[in-house]
Amino acid sequence: MRTHPIDPVHGAMVLITGGARGMGELYARRAIAGGARAIALWDIDADAAEALATDLSRSGITVLAYAVDMGDLDSIRSTYAATARDLGDPDIIVNNAGVVRGAAFWDHDPVRDIENTLRINTLGAMWLTREALPAMMTDATRLKRILNIASAAGTLANPRMSVYAASKWAMIGWSESLRIELEQAGHRHIAVTTFCPSFVSTGMFAGARGPLWTPILSPREATAAAWNGMRRGTPMVLRPWTVKLGMAARGILPTRVWDAVAGPIFKVYRSMDHFTGRT
Repeated sequence: MRTHPIDPVHGAMVLITGGARGMGELYARRAIAGGARAIALWDIDADAAEALATDLSRSGITVLAYAVDMGDLDSIRSTYAATARDLGDPDIIVNNAGVVRGAAFWDHDPVRDIENTLRINTLGAMWLTREALPAMMTDATRLKRILNIASAAGTLANPRMSVYAASKWAMIGWSESLRIELEQAGHRHIAVTTFCPSFVSTGMFAGARGPLWTPILSPREATAAAWNGMRRGTPMVLRPWTVKLGMAARGILPTRVWDAVAGPIFKVYRSMDHFTGRT
């Protein structure tokens, strides 16, 4: 017999990484609109997170900010312990924190760019989820959700974003495997959703140009698609529709044929040529 409410957001404790601004802020506002019980904003920018928490708390919902380094396991563990003590264990996790370096692979610094990107974009999400899963698996009284923000870059190779793409390919593989493991183990009250958007106009990818027929998504469009997919428990959400088209074309065409069309025709291989976004 189902004992948990059908809506996973209403009454939930929602934990959002990279929650101080941009899409993180929009996820928090959607949690408030959905009737969440409490929200934890995790971000490395403590001042910005505190300011947003103060603003959002005017809604009457408890919103607390936590300074955390998503590239550091000890920081995640200690911050999780503080969050659980203050607000309880999360019912919904939004693994949103991420960084990008748009450059040829050989121009990436081994530690500042390569290691840091993989730690924040991939390992941080894994470490946080590993902290939260025991409580999520034990409590089957309500629906639980894990929303992992990946990228279309994790579905197709793309020059000038090799390390970022690698971090998102890893995110997709882990996220999908975790989803299946939870289902096979009988924890069907927990759903894992992987969101793979093309470029989003947050400033992170300023200067990047979408491939053929691929518009730059607004943050509101992107968060709406991801959030709605998470609520439904949709395994993968890809936006816009050309992301799925690109995956299908790459899977069907021989590699050299794909190379021949991905650059001059679809413009996939040229999308980062004018990148000036945040690192």
